[in-house]
Amino acid sequence: MEAAFFDLDKTVIAKASMVAFGRPLYRAGLVSRWLVLRALWGQLVYLQLGHSDAQMEKSRAAVLRLTKGWDQAKVSAVVRDALDEVIEPIVYEEALALIRTHREAGRRVFIVSASPIEVVAPLAAYLQVDDAIATRARVDEHGRYTGEVDFSSHGANKVIAMEELAERYDLDLAASYAYSDSVTDLPMLEAVGHPVAVNPDRELRRAAVEREWEVLTFALEVPLRSRVPMPSPGQTAAGAAGLAGIGAGLAAWWYLRRPRRP
Repeated sequence: MEAAFFDLDKTVIAKASMVAFGRPLYRAGLVSRWLVLRALWGQLVYLQLGHSDAQMEKSRAAVLRLTKGWDQAKVSAVVRDALDEVIEPIVYEEALALIRTHREAGRRVFIVSASPIEVVAPLAAYLQVDDAIATRARVDEHGRYTGEVDFSSHGANKVIAMEELAERYDLDLAASYAYSDSVTDLPMLEAVGHPVAVNPDRELRRAAVEREWEVLTFALEVPLRSRVPMPSPGQTAAGAAGLAGIGAGLAAWWYLRRPRRP
């Protein structure tokens, strides 16, 4: 059986998913206005320049430090209540059309993202795809984040998870498709027979041209409810449990760029 693997940020949705939650996190008192502004600046840099492996790892480490001790229940409630508001308006119509095309062709469809599973799983359910691969953080016995990660869905780790899905669903990766915007996903794209660069950063565009991969540009955003049936917020509550990095983009960009004292 064939499959199609979609990265999330800038491939299916138009923003970094974690940064997109800045407003509801601010309203909930979890982050400051200054942190939101720094995150918006980070989003602009990400959209224009992308991230290198080193930058992604540095951001991930900063995120883990800053989210340590956050209460799972409170953050999960923010995600659950804001999911429609945040995600629905920023989905690419072109991505939805591709997902629909793959499903009609009998392929299994998966979201593969470095974002937290608490964001990725509900969106995957909205899109009615088969499964999701995402980052999973560790929670202690008191329901607070430990600052550690159980699985980092980044780089070569994505391929490991894809191979596990291939074994579970009897997938032929050589006949499958993968879509991503970032050069950090080269391993994911190389793992399939039909790699496609979507809104690629400069390094990925260069690699795609050199390897004669297909390059697509997604620009049109549409409300998700106008394209696929959407469950009620209560139906997505289970997918929003155990958040360990929502607001990660916010925290990371502030932490890495804040003025250093002597």
